[in-house]
Amino acid sequence: MSVAAPTTPAAADRPAAPDARAATKRLRAPLLVALAALALALYVTSGLWSNPYRHAVADNVGDQAFFEWVLAYGVHLLQHGGDPFFTDLLNAPDGVNLAANTSITVYAILFAPLTMLAGPQITFVTILTLNLAGSAFAWYLFLCRWVTPNRVAAAVGGLFAGFAPGFISHANGHLNWTSGWIAPLVLWQLLRMRDQRHWIRGGLILGVVLAVSFSIAAEGLFFTALAGGVFVITWALAKPNRAEARKLLPRFLGALGLTAVVAGALLAYPLYMHFAGPQTFKGTGFNQRHYSEDIASFFAFADRSIAAGLGLGSDLAPNPTEETSFFGLPLMVLMIGALVALWRRADEARRATLRALIVVGAVFFVVALGPRLRLLDTELPIPLPYALLQKLPLFDAALPLRFALVLVGVFAVVLALIIDRLYASAHKKALVAALVLALVPIYPLPLLYRERAAEPTFISSGAWKDYTSDGGVISALPFAINVAADGQRWQAYTMARGGGEFRIPDGYFLGPDVQGKEGKGRIGAVPRATDWLFLRAALYGYIADLDNWDRASARADFQRWGITAVYLPDGEITGPEGPLFRQAVETTATDLLGKPEHVDDALVWRIRPGVDPIDR
Repeated sequence: MSVAAPTTPAAADRPAAPDARAATKRLRAPLLVALAALALALYVTSGLWSNPYRHAVADNVGDQAFFEWVLAYGVHLLQHGGDPFFTDLLNAPDGVNLAANTSITVYAILFAPLTMLAGPQITFVTILTLNLAGSAFAWYLFLCRWVTPNRVAAAVGGLFAGFAPGFISHANGHLNWTSGWIAPLVLWQLLRMRDQRHWIRGGLILGVVLAVSFSIAAEGLFFTALAGGVFVITWALAKPNRAEARKLLPRFLGALGLTAVVAGALLAYPLYMHFAGPQTFKGTGFNQRHYSEDIASFFAFADRSIAAGLGLGSDLAPNPTEETSFFGLPLMVLMIGALVALWRRADEARRATLRALIVVGAVFFVVALGPRLRLLDTELPIPLPYALLQKLPLFDAALPLRFALVLVGVFAVVLALIIDRLYASAHKKALVAALVLALVPIYPLPLLYRERAAEPTFISSGAWKDYTSDGGVISALPFAINVAADGQRWQAYTMARGGGEFRIPDGYFLGPDVQGKEGKGRIGAVPRATDWLFLRAALYGYIADLDNWDRASARADFQRWGITAVYLPDGEITGPEGPLFRQAVETTATDLLGKPEHVDDALVWRIRPGVDPIDR
């Protein structure tokens, strides 16, 4: 604005234009990163979006069914009330401790309107897509605030963290583990406590963040807390930081104490249910030695990566959903070289930060290897630190290889730092070449998908109501379990629509291996003779030669479950790798229960209490 002549009112507003342009420029980079992250997330999940009602992740149909069930349970809670952390809709009559399962309670409630409107299938793929995009964007913001002002460096680091091989692997069905935005959010609030002026507010906010995060990804929150603790302690013990650490310590501990009070108050009931509630259990239903990292897997390529698509994949993970490392040899070499270069260029204070970062990476690398060293799919007689940790509380319920996911955050920070240091230097071309060589091979491919059985009209039309009362027990055949979860899915779709619900025996969940009391963890209910009879027919096509003992067992099982009908749709039965043996199930059911009724598109057998299955 000129000071030599008067201006009009309109001209007086002109000085604000540069500020508006600057604000627009500041928002441009975050907006571009957010759009890039969302586009990449849609690309990864495109197979599910192409037909969300019939497509399921090919490598983990059971987990998708479980999370769709939990999302539908959110609708049930809003419409009918109930306990968010315990239900008898599954595993009737004993019920399921949802606090001890990955029950994503916050998501279930927050997205309940979408679930009611479009069904849990749409909600599932929506959350999965937003998780991937949101994780990349959250890491971008974190890196911009705490690591580097270089937007390009932060964008590369953020997109790597959101779409690293380990998280693309967990996108095969896991809404909890793809919530990678939790780690940068928690760490952001932890680092803010360095500001002594707002320690009370910081403690309160972190307490709320922890409570929300616990209800979405408790195991991931545990890992994040451990990583944050290791980093802060290592940083504080470094010589250049000791004086500052002593000064910060009183209020920092006070803020953490306030965090504990807030989080403890909000999580008192969920924590009680998790550790001491009905149907709780010790450990997990999975073998920790089996779910440990093979040291070679850090240098291998994941199944859904460009390198694997070109034939450079490997088979070093327990299953395609647990490829938690698989960074590839070029990226591992780049990380080591970058740390060496950063260390040489760093002053004493910067080295203290790098040292803390290296310690976090080393600790979680070793822990992820599990109780015994594995090399090229062979377990060696070499014990590792996790052999001492695996019986401790929390560690006993974790899968060791998942600790490797912490290295994703460590690598994202290193990527941002090395790009920031070398982007404007004479080494720019070499840096770009190294980044291309390291990151292009692990660029994600879309998730594999396949068809799953459609919901039968017998369920969607409400015809099932003629065979049980509201809240009664009926079941598809075979009884629901992780490898045959159709019955649990169809119950979920009924819950999402409202207007009446039924309970089911069995189901896919984690529970105790001893009926009615705390035991070790297992997948699903304690097996009974009758559910195994039908599952065996479905999985293997085995038709048993039934006798009076089988019929007496079935009568006792039906009475215990309080079941009034079982049904078998005319279409296929979805299995873990393809359709199951439907005809064997029908033959077994007819031999056990007699001739069925044909209702809409399903065969239905009534179960009358106290009546022998053969007397029909």
